[in-house]
Amino acid sequence: MDNKKGILLESGTNELEIVEFSIGKNKFGINVIKVKEIINAVQVTQVPHSHPHVEGIIELRGEVLPVVNVANALGFPPSQSPEQDKFIVAEFNKQKIVFHVHTVTQIHRISWDQIEKPSEMYQGPESQIIGVVKLHGEMILLLDFEKIVVEINPETGINVQQVKKLGQRERSTKKLVVAEDSPLLRKLLHDTLNEAGFTNIEFFENGKDALQYLEAITSQGKSITDEVQLVITDIEMPQMDGHHFTRRIKENSQTAKLPVIIFSSLITDDLRHKGQMVGANAQVSKPEIAELVQLIDKHIL
Repeated sequence: MDNKKGILLESGTNELEIVEFSIGKNKFGINVIKVKEIINAVQVTQVPHSHPHVEGIIELRGEVLPVVNVANALGFPPSQSPEQDKFIVAEFNKQKIVFHVHTVTQIHRISWDQIEKPSEMYQGPESQIIGVVKLHGEMILLLDFEKIVVEINPETGINVQQVKKLGQRERSTKKLVVAEDSPLLRKLLHDTLNEAGFTNIEFFENGKDALQYLEAITSQGKSITDEVQLVITDIEMPQMDGHHFTRRIKENSQTAKLPVIIFSSLITDDLRHKGQMVGANAQVSKPEIAELVQLIDKHIL
């Protein structure tokens, strides 16, 4: 699996690789970057009074890791042949978690612009789907694993209390542009950045829309740094991911001066170089909101 990671996102190619897996008859996907390894299902030690979606714990190479039953989290029936099930060992938000799925089939290389945003017609506020990929006449649903984990343990999410610990803050007129596809995280970022004194924020659902906004400013002959003082971007977003978005900002002489902070669950020691290669000014792992606020202060105040 490690060999598959290659240099895909290093140059901001707007591509990704997804591991396709199934729960019942439905096909789902997870970004290869999140996957450490895939193993056969093993005996799980149950933990009393744990969350209903948590099967228990396993030991893997000396580490004790929680096992999340994905079928349970999605409200799907259990596996019909549990002895053939697979465990996806994943790492994001600075933590390792094992996801119990039914089968793992293959890896696909796709572009972020092939990923459609789920429609509100069939997706409610509690949905765990962040994108839909149509491949070979079938649909693969990309799961919001961060949301699944936050529902199990809200402490792993963005916490406004972290910002309150920074103390009383001045209100700032500085304009921020934020690209984040998760409605839940957009709301949390809005509330926490407001608490931090930043009230002039323009939110976008993906890098493509945010880039069009920035380019519209420069096409009117305005100086970008007069209109916007800083950009915050997630990495995983339909249409255009954060690495490609950052590269496009930095390659354009009219927008290159804009400070860009990547705020993502994928910021790890192994992956930090990818943000550096596309010119990001700083990178912060979710959910470290206090660190994000301090970096915003450093770059624009």
